Amino acid sequence: MSTDLMTAQFADTRVLQAIELIWHEAALLDAKDYQAWDALWTEGGRYVIPIDPDTDDFDGSLNMVNDDTRMRRMRIERLTSGYSMSALAAARTVRTVSRFTVEERTEDSVTVRSAQILVGFKRDDQQTLAADVTHRIRYTESGPRLDLKVIRLVNSQAAVNASGYLL
Repeated sequence: MSTDLMTAQFADTRVLQAIELIWHEAALLDAKDYQAWDALWTEGGRYVIPIDPDTDDFDGSLNMVNDDTRMRRMRIERLTSGYSMSALAAARTVRTVSRFTVEERTEDSVTVRSAQILVGFKRDDQQTLAADVTHRIRYTESGPRLDLKVIRLVNSQAAVNASGYLL
């Protein structure tokens, strides 16, 4: 990508708002503020962690996670209820999100790809996860909202331990 094209993409204030929202999302997830994280989403927004790193057919393929609004809220309930193994001694996390590229811009949305490195610490064990992440940010009357988040873990086809946190 040429420097001029990259500069033009980042001159779009919607792209900068999208990146700010993605960084805000990362901070909320590290703070385990799942209710505030849920408020960032559009109604019907999807949170997906596919096993096949090349698929875009999330409904027709196997996924670790493929949540619509209802399933995302059920997942949050499990993580915050204290009644599931994932909620007990929840992992502490620190994530870095960088390498932003704009995949698509429409009248009401921006799709951004990025790299995420997440370090989780739970029960004296530290785990590092790396992923390519795609966020589609939709611009609504109430501001930018997450409409799609696809986390393509680099080790998605290997055994991935239950983490006790959201990616």
